[in-house]
Amino acid sequence: MHRLRTALAGFGAVVVTAAAGSVIQTQFNLAMIQRLGAPIPWPVRLETTLHDLAGFAPTYALLVAAGFLIALPVSGLLARRWPQMRIALHALAGFAAIAAALLVMNALLPATMIGAARFASGIGALAAAGALGGWLFALWTRPHGPR
Repeated sequence: MHRLRTALAGFGAVVVTAAAGSVIQTQFNLAMIQRLGAPIPWPVRLETTLHDLAGFAPTYALLVAAGFLIALPVSGLLARRWPQMRIALHALAGFAAIAAALLVMNALLPATMIGAARFASGIGALAAAGALGGWLFALWTRPHGPR
């Protein structure tokens, strides 16, 4: 039962992180378009956000899952050593997983595939979504007392 709960928590963390990252990515892209002078009314902003949640988020979830598959078990091992830091360690692992994945992707690929990752603020915002996912993972997998 513990493994199932951990797997479901990991899946949920990936979904939340990918969805939040998709919304962040969309808003960065729309802001860049606005800087060029194009007006973006709220209905267009909402429609674009929903379109990206359906189209970009599932692909982005693969990147998030790859990062979390490495980072969350490491933070879990560290949390055994420092249980009082468990939530912070998982949140930090989520942040680091996304930041590292984006930086590696930017370094290896000839073009930046995620528009928001062209900027330090975008990488920071996407990594903050990773921290949210790590934090939720920590909450969803917290021990419930003696077994």
